[in-house]
Amino acid sequence: MNDQTLYADSVAMHRAAGGKLGVAPKVPLDTARDLALAYSPGVAGPCQAIAADPTQSLTLTMRGNTVAVLTDGSAVLGLGNIGPAAAMPVMEGKAALFKAFADVDAVPICADVSSDDGLIAVAKAIAPGFGGINLEDIAAPRCFVVEDALQGLGIPVFHDDQHGTAIALLAALTNGAKVVGKPIESLRVVINGAGAAGSAIAKILRCVGHDPAECLGVADVVICDSRGIVSPDRDDLNAFKRGLLGYTNPAGRSGDLRAALRGADVLIGVSKGNLIEARDVRTMAADAIILAMANPTPEIMPDEAARGGAAGVGTGRSDLPNQVNNVLVFPGLFRGALNARAQRITGPMKLAAVRALAAAVETPTAERILPDPLDKSVAERVAAAVREAAVTPTGV
Repeated sequence: MNDQTLYADSVAMHRAAGGKLGVAPKVPLDTARDLALAYSPGVAGPCQAIAADPTQSLTLTMRGNTVAVLTDGSAVLGLGNIGPAAAMPVMEGKAALFKAFADVDAVPICADVSSDDGLIAVAKAIAPGFGGINLEDIAAPRCFVVEDALQGLGIPVFHDDQHGTAIALLAALTNGAKVVGKPIESLRVVINGAGAAGSAIAKILRCVGHDPAECLGVADVVICDSRGIVSPDRDDLNAFKRGLLGYTNPAGRSGDLRAALRGADVLIGVSKGNLIEARDVRTMAADAIILAMANPTPEIMPDEAARGGAAGVGTGRSDLPNQVNNVLVFPGLFRGALNARAQRITGPMKLAAVRALAAAVETPTAERILPDPLDKSVAERVAAAVREAAVTPTGV
């Protein structure tokens, strides 16, 4: 089935259902007593309890099991800045996955704001009603500013496009390196895409912000943007991209994406579709790994990468093998954080999620470096590992 047919079928499904989410009461509302307990006058009791001790809201309301999925619609999938209204189907989908895979209630919030401070203000205003906030589809550098500014809210705030992608990627690369018989620390990695996901992947690969004793780092990581390798000799780099040089491109390489790929062991794509061909893969090291995660169209399709000699290929699509999908991460991650009553997502919690996800595949193969995204036991594994890691409050 081609993409246009999928798009049309998806529109029909969404129209027929009126979206993917609804609201259902958790208590009976059939008798006068039911109404008196759930609403007036009985509801005054829990209101007074929460007024006296706000933490009671975590057990007396839906808050303790509820996450806000917050976006401004500025970087939706590979579609770009399509605005908050057009972002709603993705936010609904995210919320549906939270519920289906980890029994976390999630509420889509699409905010019509056009500044860092505006989105920060929205998040702070809604925080009393939620146990966590999943930031979604927010363009760089706003996503960094907003996430950093919200770490003192007292609830986990997590930009999934950065960290969820990085966690899934590192788990995939951990198992992919086993398949090709190369130590992960020896890999030469090229990341195409210098935005939120690319920078977060580079950081976790290089152990930036993580305890080196817990994090097995990759020595050589190069990031490319649309103009080529992010290198010291470029005079067109903004402050954010100059910052990437602090932990990438240790050899000072320069040139375009194809120059970066020559001799590389791994290509990680978080950019846009159809950028490279089989002939480009042939210039890479033997037994190359390709993780082409642009959506909806990968940087290279798996069959084309295989023609170029790739030993392992993954994409972000659910209709292709080896899906490197955040659904393997965020439901279990937030489930574990909520269960632990964590106040933030720490470095050790992220690395615990990586290890749990990679271990979910006992014997990795070229065709299976990550578990099936529909395997709901994965969220349970990740949640247990994250909850255990959350009990140590000293993490980065």
